[in-house]
Amino acid sequence: MEALDLARWQFGITTIYHFLFVPLTIGLSVVVAALQTAWHRTGRVEYLRATRFFGKLFLINFAMGVVTGIVQEFQFGMNWSTYSTFVGDVFGAPLALEALLAFFLESTFIGLWIFGWDKLPKRVHLATIWVAAIGSNLSAYFILAANAWMRHPVGFEVNADTGRAQLTDIGAVLTNPQAWSTYLHVLGASFVVAGLFVVAVSAYRLWRHRDPDSEMFRKTLRAGLLTTVVAGAVVLASGDLQAKLMAQDEPMKLAAAEALWRTEAPTGFSLFAVGDVEGSRNVVNVQVPYVLSFLATGDPGGEVEGIVDLQERFEEQFGPGDYVPNVPVLYWAFRLMMGLGGAAIGVGVVGLWLTRRGRLPRHGWMYGVAMLGLPAALAANIAGWILTEIGRQPWTVVGQLLTAASVSPGVSLGQVAFSLTVFTLLYGALAVVEVRLLWRYVQAGPAHVTPDVEPGARVPAFTY
Repeated sequence: MEALDLARWQFGITTIYHFLFVPLTIGLSVVVAALQTAWHRTGRVEYLRATRFFGKLFLINFAMGVVTGIVQEFQFGMNWSTYSTFVGDVFGAPLALEALLAFFLESTFIGLWIFGWDKLPKRVHLATIWVAAIGSNLSAYFILAANAWMRHPVGFEVNADTGRAQLTDIGAVLTNPQAWSTYLHVLGASFVVAGLFVVAVSAYRLWRHRDPDSEMFRKTLRAGLLTTVVAGAVVLASGDLQAKLMAQDEPMKLAAAEALWRTEAPTGFSLFAVGDVEGSRNVVNVQVPYVLSFLATGDPGGEVEGIVDLQERFEEQFGPGDYVPNVPVLYWAFRLMMGLGGAAIGVGVVGLWLTRRGRLPRHGWMYGVAMLGLPAALAANIAGWILTEIGRQPWTVVGQLLTAASVSPGVSLGQVAFSLTVFTLLYGALAVVEVRLLWRYVQAGPAHVTPDVEPGARVPAFTY
């Protein structure tokens, strides 16, 4: 084992852990803002209690996301200094915009929202949570624009003297088709996670607690289900766009995700395959005809390039080397993403039907299924990022910089092993803290964060 192997493991572990909090922060910020808007417009206490209750859970998650995100920045300098040197001039612009504009809005106005309940006018206080939500979503876009550049580098040139990528067109970086499509996909997935978080909490409270807040949780259950279904439609539409861009910009990733060894036209979508990687063939492959051709090209008879043919083309273009990513990992990550994501969205669709006209599910197992939608959505998000990042291998920047050439030259195996151990233990402790805090406040319910007002009553407009 080399330092490169452990450095990749470390970055993968910390990134996946951090991304458990990111989608919930993105989606839940808007959900909380929408709940407060409903209270502002109607004056009904249920919406006030829901705002403060889910707002508390949002803040716990936001704080954990900030803490775990800091480690990502450290790793660029610790383990990936050659990569940082190459991309620094390009990444400087979008990441500076993320820190100075988006994160500034997010963190500053979250502070105003936390401490402004009894100090700011009602409308101004409402505006603070909306600005924070906008900042959270802007932050995601700038980071995803940088990530998309690694998969489809645009708006740059390589300095022949320094060997560094130099930014020539920030507009091209920020309007990269890969950035827009990835953002829409991640945004949709984030709202699916947020919707199912609200569903899971509401379902648990309705199932296990017979309290005065049942009417409030009935409303939030429906709101979470509706959010999940609408966001699910965005995920499906943007996923179709992602597949076509993948075929155009990252054909090897698509071929590996489908275990497509030879170029074919038309090409079916693989439902289940058992492959012989060494022999570059599939022993078993159950397919739906024409589907992959349509997803990749928009034409049911379209041609999709295979792994073997792409390997030959890349060797001619970039020189000798192995340009095939880990096929089994990509194949199953792709199916886990779609299968678990589809199941999570299905919870929203079925849940909306079961709760129509004010009804609630009658059986306890239905609430259990509703709660299982959340881990399914989170697992689908993780599988999606595994597909995105491993599918880019062996490149850190496609066509420009290999992963093997990106690692810090002065970092030893022992140093990476030490930092990996420290980060793993630290993240394990943070996970315990996060789960305990969320569980404590879910168990306590809304009573500890809101005034004792009868459900259904109207709260007069506050003038503070």
